[in-house]
Amino acid sequence: MKYDENNIFAKILRGEIPCKKIYEDDFVLSFFDINQQKKIHALVIPKGKYIDLDDFNINASQEEIIGFMKGITLVSKKLGISSNGGNGYRAIINVGENGGQEVPHLHFHLFGGEKVGKIVS
Repeated sequence: MKYDENNIFAKILRGEIPCKKIYEDDFVLSFFDINQQKKIHALVIPKGKYIDLDDFNINASQEEIIGFMKGITLVSKKLGISSNGGNGYRAIINVGENGGQEVPHLHFHLFGGEKVGKIVS
């Protein structure tokens, strides 16, 4: 699958669609999901053009991988949900059609601020 330059996250990264930004650095953009599923529901996306986790792990540089993973932790701390100072959170990533991925740009969902429940229902 080829990266779709017109997916919603690519448009957000280019500033064509606004977002309620939580955090941004050279590797990561994080913002609140417009379709909130829990008390806190944030999205964390890499700034690079990666379709999913497999694409990212195969093609991203070590610097991008480290920056992205650290970015997830920085976002959780900023939201007050990290395991270091908060009550924890769930990080979910959907990969491909069977995994429930809807937007073809790698993204983590961070859920917190309340008990999240079972992993799979």
